[in-house]
Amino acid sequence: MNIRYEKLRAEMRRLGLDAVWITSEANHQYFSDFHNPDGWMLVTAEKSYVFADFRYVEAAKNEVFPECTVILPEGGRKKYLLPLIEEHKIRTVGYEDADLTCRAYNALKADLTECEFVPLGAVLEEIRSIKTEDEIEKMIRAQRIAEAALDHVLKMMNYNMTEIEVAAELDYFMKRNGADKPGFETIAVSGTASSVPHGVPRNVKLEKGFLTMDFGACVDGYRSDMTRTVVIGKADADMRKLYNTVLEAQLAALDTIAEGKKNADMDKVARDIIDNAGYKGAFGHSLGHGVGLKIHELPNLSWAVGERTLRAGEIVTVEPGIYLEGKYGCRIEDMVVVEAGGNRNMTLFRKEMIEI
Repeated sequence: MNIRYEKLRAEMRRLGLDAVWITSEANHQYFSDFHNPDGWMLVTAEKSYVFADFRYVEAAKNEVFPECTVILPEGGRKKYLLPLIEEHKIRTVGYEDADLTCRAYNALKADLTECEFVPLGAVLEEIRSIKTEDEIEKMIRAQRIAEAALDHVLKMMNYNMTEIEVAAELDYFMKRNGADKPGFETIAVSGTASSVPHGVPRNVKLEKGFLTMDFGACVDGYRSDMTRTVVIGKADADMRKLYNTVLEAQLAALDTIAEGKKNADMDKVARDIIDNAGYKGAFGHSLGHGVGLKIHELPNLSWAVGERTLRAGEIVTVEPGIYLEGKYGCRIEDMVVVEAGGNRNMTLFRKEMIEI
């Protein structure tokens, strides 16, 4: 049996659920192996049903897991869903409360009046957070494409390029060299704009100072995520200190991440180094986040996650940064697989300061 369904049905038994109604794009793809932004799934104790409208139904039949039955929904939900509810004697249904709108939830309850609906919280996301070797391999392929794109851009970068051109060149190279698409909206911000952690590339020539590039590729739905900060021109002593502090914080966190370690503690390792170097308050985001079918997913390396600990097979980013408002900023980001006794760094691109 598919290990994904084994895990899901184990959770269904634990929660006393007869079925799970899946609506989010990422969870639909994970449990069906088919990307459909407008599809739904019903997973019961015995079967899995994929509902795909006319635009997607033929592709769904060709691509879904063998365990899935594809249904073309016609005539309203009561016509195509109620018979399955009765066939499988479904009375308790788990739903994605983080995805389903109030309107959609109320409509579902109105159609299935005999069912009790139970919010799933992060149950599906927790299942997704532990990656198989096949998933890891796809993400490594995406990462290698992203690294090749950065190597390409650094070789052809010049002072006449705009931030938008840098971002576009990264995106074009990734798509031309095996990516389905960029993993997310590419960030390329220079000079004073680099102090904005998620700044938007501008139609201006590269400013002297730091240039932060945060980007990734997508392969078979799986994302990569990396950040490198380079210097346009020459770095002064203050810039070198800031860059080296970020790098020290990142390397220290990388040395510490392992199965069983507290997520919050990993964040603290990097944050203490940055704070003690005189940049307290300048590292305003968390140390990292999970990556997979979504660019931000569980787990989070954050001071806010309490007692949660890392599990083998989870993939997290490690991306400390320092941002001085109105001046400049720097971030360095790798992506690692958590393992027993340590981690495996999926990011191979060099991290020494590069001046252009």
